[in-house]
Order: sequence, then C-alpha cells, then structure tokens
Amino acid sequence: MWMAAHTTTPSSANDLASSPYSGQFSGENIRLGSRGDSYYEYLLKVWIQQENYRNTSLKYLFEMYTEAMKGVKHLLVRKTTPNGLVFVGELPSGRNGAFSPKMDHLVCFLPGTLALGATKGITKKKALESNLLTKEDIENLQLAEDLAKTCVEMYFVTSTGLAPEIAYFHIEGNPEGGPDGGNKSSEYISDITIKPLDRHNLLRPETLESLFVLHRITEDPKYREWGWQIFQAFEKYTKVDSGGYTSLDDVTSLPPPRRDKMETFFLGETLKYLYLLFGESNILPLDKYVFNTEAHPLPVIRSVVQVSNTV
Repeated sequence: MWMAAHTTTPSSANDLASSPYSGQFSGENIRLGSRGDSYYEYLLKVWIQQENYRNTSLKYLFEMYTEAMKGVKHLLVRKTTPNGLVFVGELPSGRNGAFSPKMDHLVCFLPGTLALGATKGITKKKALESNLLTKEDIENLQLAEDLAKTCVEMYFVTSTGLAPEIAYFHIEGNPEGGPDGGNKSSEYISDITIKPLDRHNLLRPETLESLFVLHRITEDPKYREWGWQIFQAFEKYTKVDSGGYTSLDDVTSLPPPRRDKMETFFLGETLKYLYLLFGESNILPLDKYVFNTEAHPLPVIRSVVQVSNTV
C-alpha cells in the first residue's frame, strides 16, 4: 500500500546505509533528499491514514515525526544571503560536521508535509477558528510556506523557468560559488547556484505536490499562480510535437537540450497534482484522503461509528 520514494534507492531516516543483517545504520550523511525523503513523509502519513490508532498503537509515529521536524529546524534550516530564502541543507559528515547548503528538488515534498502535519488536512482558517493549532503547528505552517517560496524560486531563477535537480544556496561565510540559473531578472539570482552536473530537470512532482497541499490548506491563490507559471514552462520547453513531454539536460540554457525521455511520475504525479491544484477542493479532500509518495490517494480509515455519524 505504502510505496517507495520517487528515487530508485531505499528510504531511511537519513542518507545512511543500513545493514540487512543487523538493521543498524552505517555512515553519517543527514539529508532530506534522495534516500531520506519518504521516511519522514510516512511517519506522518501512516499516522494520519490510520485514524483509529492515532492516539494508541501508532502514536509513536507522530511523536517521531514531531521530533524529526524539530531536528530539521534546529540543524538543517538556514537562510540565504543576500535575500533570505529559507532552505533545508545537509550534514554530509553528521550533526557535528560541516553544513552543506545543498538542496535536492526532492526536498520540495517537505512544505506539503509540514502543512499537512500542522492542520491534519483541514483548512488553516478552520483550524484557527477551532483553536486546533499549537504554537509549533503555526511555526511549521509558516516554515512550509517559506520553503514553498524557495522551491518555486528554484524554478523562476533559471532561463527556462524550470528547476534543476539540485541547487546550492549562498549563505554567510560560505566560500562556495558557481554559475547562476541564467534568469538575470530574478530577484534571487545571487542566492542560488546551479552546478553543471545538476542542471537537468526530470519533470519531478514534489514542488507541485506542495503547492497543491498548501493551496488546499491556506486557500491562498498565489499557489495556483505559481503552479500555472510552472505548467506554462513545461508546455513551452518540454512538450514534444509528436506527443508526450521530455526531460531536459540543462534548464539554464536556451533552447534547453532535451533527453528524449519522460519519466512515468510526470503523468502519474506531476500532472495529477497540477490537475488537483486547479480543481475543486471537495475532490479528494485532504482530511479524508492521504496521498502516498506515488500520488495514489488512500482513504483515511475511520471507525464505523464515525462514518455512520457523518452519513
């Protein structure tokens, strides 16, 4: 039922190799990108989906999610210079090692997950009116919005308006420089570096997933506006005349070189989230359905008594 991440490698609490014999982790790289993303997502989503057990046998999942997000905020969240974009970096050598201002596009699942964790799928307005949000929920929701802004700027900073697979961010005291995204009119051109080997775009869904979730929860129209701009860039640069869409080799150059390959998640996830972003909010409502990492909607399992009371 719960499927693996969008990557071809296993998910874990971080980018640590684990022994198939002992189950113990080896290595120190802490990250939320490839090989780590789905772990954090499912701590929350399994807990949400199994509503009957949220306060009993599965309570530990939400507690682990909460602790993990505290760790993310404490160790991995930073702001760029000069314009203060909020991003999630990595600790390649563990929590006591040097910080790397590197963020995979895969990490852009996190804004949606944070928003879902804050309101459990209902709108922010309803949650506030019902006094359901804790101080930490409000902080996490704000972080979700800040990170979504950064994910979108990873698109808008490039010449094509499409995000690279990986971006690096300028931070205070970081000597690492490199080429920018090519869109000289972007306000954040000096905040983001895109290295030559990271310039490809595989039509990934994570940013659009988060825009969909945040639009449903905050009801802010800017998430639809951002999604429309991204869709237009897909249409302009990745649509193939004979049918289908293609990945790109370099989002910073015009015209972008094409790969002649369309990943299955573009149809199964990216376009699905775009469709839902512009659809009615009563289609697959987030308090009644949970989307797994492959964008399959799974109904929240509720007790017979709860269901009968809502009929």
